[in-house]
Amino acid sequence: MTAQLGLTPHSPMTANAPLEIAGRAFRSRLLVGTGKYRDFEQTREALDASGAEIVTVAIRRTNLGQKADEPNLLDYLPADRYTLLPNTAGCYNAQDAVRTLRLARELLDGHTLVKLEVLGDPHTLFPNMPETLAAAKTLVDEGFQVMVYCTDDPVQARMLEDIGCVAVMPLASLIGSGMGILNPWNLRLIIDQARVPVLVDAGVGTASDATIAMELGCDGVLMNTAIAAAQDPILMAKAMRHAVEAGRAAYLAGRMPRKLYSAQPSSPTEGLIQSQGPV
Repeated sequence: MTAQLGLTPHSPMTANAPLEIAGRAFRSRLLVGTGKYRDFEQTREALDASGAEIVTVAIRRTNLGQKADEPNLLDYLPADRYTLLPNTAGCYNAQDAVRTLRLARELLDGHTLVKLEVLGDPHTLFPNMPETLAAAKTLVDEGFQVMVYCTDDPVQARMLEDIGCVAVMPLASLIGSGMGILNPWNLRLIIDQARVPVLVDAGVGTASDATIAMELGCDGVLMNTAIAAAQDPILMAKAMRHAVEAGRAAYLAGRMPRKLYSAQPSSPTEGLIQSQGPV
């Protein structure tokens, strides 16, 4: 049955099965960023509406206690409700990324679950994969549990998994573009081979994009701009919550086969009253 539906070993076949990452279980499969909101109050409202449990934080851009005279994001995120995922947004080489996550571990009292992203250029924010691989190896060797933003290249996704990353996070399209999933075929290749969770990261623009990602078999979706840049971020956060849940359920249910030019009535044909000719 598992092979028939295209389910992978890291996707339990129940709609309410938790998302398991690095030995931890999460009810929500939606991960949400904390940037680009009007203020920390709106950030908290959107997070509450999304139902997310894992929240990404850009260490180089967000105050987590580094600046005593500025508002601290941690004051708005109850530790018993949210798991923080420090990320390396804004890093363009392995050295800076590693240094940033070492700082995060100090700021968060030994926290080791992190999101690695090493960017290639400030224009596209496309991943620099040689630097990403180098940083991933160093971080895993130092005991970090690394979730990693990467290209939708199945070979490099496997390399990251082999290094010891606890989740691979291929882009759907460029960060902040809202273009949705541009290459579903590569995503399926990554999903089908993976032994760790696969989460779409970057490019989601609206609820249907999140649903498609989950229908493809992704274990979760991470987003920021799609919610924060919406005209009504709180309402969009709710929409994304339902979209991820619907996509997961549809994937597990197994869609009907596609049939070109093979129309079939949706109602039974047996027992129909037969015409007796002209009246």
